[in-house]
Amino acid sequence: MSERILLRTGEALVEGSEDYLCAEPEIVIGELDGPVGTALATLMGDQVKGHSRVFAILNSDVQVRPATLMVSKVTVKDAKYTNILMGTVQAAIAHGVLDAVREGIIPKEKAYDLGIIYSVWLDPSVLDVGTVDHKALFDVHREATVKVIRKALNNAPSIDWLLENQDKVEHYFHKLGVDGEL
Repeated sequence: MSERILLRTGEALVEGSEDYLCAEPEIVIGELDGPVGTALATLMGDQVKGHSRVFAILNSDVQVRPATLMVSKVTVKDAKYTNILMGTVQAAIAHGVLDAVREGIIPKEKAYDLGIIYSVWLDPSVLDVGTVDHKALFDVHREATVKVIRKALNNAPSIDWLLENQDKVEHYFHKLGVDGEL
């Protein structure tokens, strides 16, 4: 049996060829009988207008394992945005979770014991796009899902890497603000 995963965190960024083709998930993952399970159940039962929490599904009536609860970082107010988030992006996240199990990133024997709280960001500029490239959007979010799970379960970046690279990594928006271009 695999070691107990109480609570791990991860963040990732995957960008596509267009501005709206960007995924920046943040997750917590852990045992359902621990703090992650408590938080997942609490979030599911405490729905908030504009920030609905839904499970990642392959399609209606087909929830993935580990149970993955999507929480939008953006206030959802538009039907087009809702349809993209709860269609293309939701399916991509579900596929990414299963890819992580298939690749052994998530131990298969833990699939029923773990829960994931997935903070999802869909660029609001998707509303301004004439024809959305749903395949590219799906691919970016699927890739980001595998990446964020891998990082969380590998404790990446490590504290050693962070300490060594702290002064070499600049936050994109901080740099813009310093340069006066924001």
